[in-house]
Amino acid sequence: MVPPPSPEPGAARAADALPLAAVRVVHVTTVPMSLSTHLAGQVSYVRGLGGEVHVIASPGPELEEFGSREHVSVHGVPMIRAITPSRDLVALWRLWRTLRRLRPEIVHSHTPKGGLLGMLAATLAGTPVRVYHIRGLPFVTSTGPRRALLRATEWISCHLAHRVLAVSGSMRGLAIAEGFCPPEKIAVPAWGSGNGVDAAGRFRPQPALVRAQARARCGLPRDALVVGFLGRLSRDKGIVELAEAWRLVRERHPDARLILVGWNEMAGVGPEVERALRGDPSVHFTGPVKDTVPLYAAMDLVALPTYREGFPNVALEAAAMGLPIIATRVPGCVDAVEDGVTGLLVEARDARGLADALERYLSDPALRARHGEAARRRALSRFSPGVIWEAVVHEYRSLLAGREGARPCAG
Repeated sequence: MVPPPSPEPGAARAADALPLAAVRVVHVTTVPMSLSTHLAGQVSYVRGLGGEVHVIASPGPELEEFGSREHVSVHGVPMIRAITPSRDLVALWRLWRTLRRLRPEIVHSHTPKGGLLGMLAATLAGTPVRVYHIRGLPFVTSTGPRRALLRATEWISCHLAHRVLAVSGSMRGLAIAEGFCPPEKIAVPAWGSGNGVDAAGRFRPQPALVRAQARARCGLPRDALVVGFLGRLSRDKGIVELAEAWRLVRERHPDARLILVGWNEMAGVGPEVERALRGDPSVHFTGPVKDTVPLYAAMDLVALPTYREGFPNVALEAAAMGLPIIATRVPGCVDAVEDGVTGLLVEARDARGLADALERYLSDPALRARHGEAARRRALSRFSPGVIWEAVVHEYRSLLAGREGARPCAG
C-alpha cells in the first residue's frame, strides 16, 4: 500500500508552523469503550502541544477513567449505536448544546453514529473545522434498507466534514468509489491504522516465562501449537468459518489448540457452532480480557477470518508481538497484512481456504518465524503511534490555516 500524496512542502511547512496553543479540540464518539483504541495517547499529545482537548461520549466509568488517565475534560452525552430517531434527536440536541458552550475550533468525530451526530451538531453549532474519521464501513456487510440507511449516514458525515480521514488506504478507496467524498477531501494519516501500535513498549515479544505462565493459566499444554483468535465471537468476525476450518485442521494436528478471546456473540450464529466449539477439548474460551499481551505471548499464530474491517488492531498487535496472522482479503485487512510476507490472506467466508492457511503455518515453523519477524519489523517501521499523531496534527494545522475559506465540499 502506498499512502496518498503528501501536501506540497511549502504548504506543509507553513501549516506545521502554526501553534496549537488556545486551540480547542473536541472528539465525539458513541461509546467510551472505543476511546482507548482510537485516542489513547493522541489526546495527551495534542494537549502537550498546547491544545485544549475535550471528549464527548456516552456517560460511564470508562469515560471518566479515560479523562483521568489522559488528563482531558470529558462530557457524557447518552448515545447508542443503533438507529433510534427519537433518542438520536435528543442526543443531537445535547451535543449541539455542549458544543455551543465549549465553542471549539475543531470537532473530530469517530465511528458511523458518532460521526453523523458529531458532524450534524458541529455544523449546527458553527464549528470552524470539522473532521470525520472513517474507522469502518458497516454498510459493506448489510443488505436492503439498512444498507441504504448506513450509506446515507456516511454520505452526510463526509459531506458536512471539511476533512475526512480514513484508517486505511482501502477504506479511502472504498469511500471514494461509493461517492461519499472526492479524492482530494479524504486522507490516510501516515500509513494508516486507528492509533498505531506500541511495538517498542507494550506489544513486544515476551520472555519464555510469560509464555509458560499464560499457557498454564489458560490450561494450554506447554509444547502445543496454539492458534489465537481475538475479537467478538460473532458471524461477521468469521467465527462460523473458523469453527469449520478448525474441525478440518484437527484431523491432521490433533495436538494443536485454539484459544478464543473476546465477547461471546454467537447467539445469532446458531447453537450448533457454539456446541461444536465448546464440545472440542482443543478449544479454549477466555471471555473478554483487558490485558492481551500475555495471551499473545501464549500463541504461535493468529487467525482473523473477518468479513469487514477498517484497520484491524488485532493484526497490528499480533505483528508487534512477532506473530504471523491469517486474515481475509477484505478492505482494512489488506492494509494490515502483507500477503506472503507478514502473514497470509484468504478469501472471506472460505473455511477450506482458512484451513489450508492454518495447515501451512502449523506444518512449517520456519515460515511462522520468518513471517512473524517481518511483521514485527513492519509494525516498528510504519505504525508507531507518534507517526499517526503527528499526521493527525498536521491535518489540524492545515485546516486551521485555511479555515477562513473552509467550506464543506458539495460532493
